[in-house]
Amino acid sequence: MSSGEKKHEFHLVDPSPWPIYVSFATLILAFGAVYYFHTQTLWLLLIGTALLIYGAFMWWRDVIEEAEHQGHHTMVVQIGHRYGMTLFIASEVMFFVAWFWAYFNASLFPTEAIGSSWPPPDIKTFDPWDIPLINTLILLLSGTTVTWAHHAMLENDRKGLINGLTATVFLGFIFSCLQAYEYHHATFTIDGNIYGSTFYMATGFHGFHVIVGTIFLAVCLFRSMKGHSNSDHHFGFEAAAWYWHFVDVVWLFLFAAIYIWGS
Repeated sequence: MSSGEKKHEFHLVDPSPWPIYVSFATLILAFGAVYYFHTQTLWLLLIGTALLIYGAFMWWRDVIEEAEHQGHHTMVVQIGHRYGMTLFIASEVMFFVAWFWAYFNASLFPTEAIGSSWPPPDIKTFDPWDIPLINTLILLLSGTTVTWAHHAMLENDRKGLINGLTATVFLGFIFSCLQAYEYHHATFTIDGNIYGSTFYMATGFHGFHVIVGTIFLAVCLFRSMKGHSNSDHHFGFEAAAWYWHFVDVVWLFLFAAIYIWGS
């Protein structure tokens, strides 16, 4: 065995510009968002978004190259990936626990400032059996289609994998469109009172996660069309599926707590 030959199953990542680049792009995006909130000017926000999209594309390109063509993602490395994704989802759970905590703290102990009742008297809540119910059914259906795609992957059924992912991405897009339509017709704002603040922070961050999950699955769909992954080597798709199921479960709690109980 030569001195330069790899003697272990771990992946020692080569130096990469993308972590610091993405950090910088995210900082520009954050400044752009704050600037937009104060001035209603979009240019800095758009620049930050474009920089972040470019960085994510290039970083994912390198990861795909390492996995598909360089063989760095061994079974030992994939175990580390699974631990990492598990911890990431656990941190996301606690993130949403914070918003649920804020919502229940405000709703169970309403103050005189909002009329000592929940929802506040001047708030017209959404009918939970209208768009919220439709969105619930859409996400539940998307959970079945992503599971269909996963089983197709395990059976090396490329056509079933592509069809399942296509259906899931389409359903995620429809959910986001309906959520935007609901927000557009809302009679309250995020800065009006505690109801609007907790409602939009909880459902808005969930909507953001749906968009991110849809992008993850769209990348998996594109890779599947390119012939990437197989029944023994597909953790990228598996991680996206875990994330999507997490988004589904969070929505069920949001639907029950905010749309039904909170109305």
